[in-house]
Formats: sequence, C-alpha cells, structure tokens
Amino acid sequence: MLTIAISPCPNDTFAFHQLVQSGAYHFVLEDVEELNQRAERGEADITKISVAAYPRIQEDYALLYAGGAAGFGVGPLVVGREPGPVVSPVAIPGERTTAALLLRQLGVFETVPMRFDKIEDAVRTGDVAAGVLIHEGRFTFAERGLCQLADLGEVWEARTKAPLPLGAIAIRRALGPEVAEDIDQTIRASVEQAFRRPDGTIEYVRQHAQEMEPQVIRRHIELYVNEYTKHLDKSAVEQLLAFGRAEGVFAASDLPIFAY
Repeated sequence: MLTIAISPCPNDTFAFHQLVQSGAYHFVLEDVEELNQRAERGEADITKISVAAYPRIQEDYALLYAGGAAGFGVGPLVVGREPGPVVSPVAIPGERTTAALLLRQLGVFETVPMRFDKIEDAVRTGDVAAGVLIHEGRFTFAERGLCQLADLGEVWEARTKAPLPLGAIAIRRALGPEVAEDIDQTIRASVEQAFRRPDGTIEYVRQHAQEMEPQVIRRHIELYVNEYTKHLDKSAVEQLLAFGRAEGVFAASDLPIFAY
C-alpha cells in the first residue's frame, strides 16, 4: 500500500477526501514544514510539499500536476503590530517553505522559523518584529490586532504576471511515469468529486481543522482549492524555481521537474 502524506489543512483534506475514503492508501497528516522534512528523509511515496522545497528532494521525487495549491491572490502575508516597513526578525513557517523563499522578494532579513500557527502570537507578544502568515492566518490576523505590511503574492504576481505555486504533490521517481500518471488522475478525480459534493467532505475536514471557525474553513477552501488544484501551472513552478536559483537558495538541475 502506497503512503500519501498531506497536511491537515482544509484544502488538502477537502481535495483528498475521496482517496482517504477509498482505503487504498495509507495516509499521514503533518504540518507543511514537517512534510518537507519527511520528504527529505524519503518517508512517503507521495507527499505534499512546498514548491520551494522541491530542489532538496529532486533526486528522488518528481512533481504531479494535481493536488497542489496555487493561484492568484493566495500569497503569504507579512504582518506586524503596527503599519510600517518590514524589519527583522521575521517569523517564517519553516526554512523550506515557499513563504520563506517569497520573503526574499522584499530583501534579506533575520528569520525565525516556527510552526505556522505560532506566528501570530509571536508577533503579538513582540518576540518577532513581523511574521509571514500562511493558511488560515490570512483570515484571522486583523481580528487579532495585527496589520498587513506586505502581500508576497501581490509582489510575485506584479513581477511575473503568473499564478503563485505554493505547494505541490511529489511522487517517488522510482515508481515510474505510468504509476505517476495514474496517481495524478486519481487525485484529480478526488478533487473533482469534492467540487461536485462538498457536503460529503465536511465531517472529515472539520475533524482535522478543529480550531477553525466554519466560515474560516469555507474561505480557506474557496481560496486554495481551484482549477490549479486539478492541474498545476508548469511555467509558474519553473519561474519560482528560477527565482530560488537566482537568489542562491538552491542549484540548477537537469532532472525533469514533473513525473511525466
């Protein structure tokens, strides 16, 4: 039985619900940065990763087109206690995340990695001067008294005119292109089923998003599950990886990015 690792965030539990229900795969749910680290250790056959983490695992994994998170208006937000420029130290949701890479669009900062759900409190208490929010943080920061300092997605879109590829599904290269294509189609079918019958996913999504209000769960899914979840934009992924190489974060590779 193949192992699939995803995050417990609503976009993933919504998109993969049908596959979970099928019982055909062993599922592991972890925070996105933990998924990135587990992928480096080769602990899953198929796994959600930050697109910016892909070069760390490219020798053993390639990307699928379905199951990712991308789009316009989905970028991480930089927040602070008061309006003003972004200054160090800045909390990031992990060194391997796409959010951490995108922060480089604003300059070089001292960064403090922490779990994504700890960042708002770290900013509020003054442990850091600013924080990069992902997932539901973009919907809750204002009510917690924080101010938006920058939208890293807007900066990306202004530079590239492309959708922002945040996360993708990686699969072991050793499984081969035929298996990869079959898994890709299976994931796409799960996403399409979730679109057709969203009510059928509610219990499973809520089970793994216990701290979220229902309206936040709904907004989260509406923002991050879209047409790019069915088919990731290859050019956008290539542009993000090119940005990372230009920033010296990772080296170039001749390996194909996608599995087929």
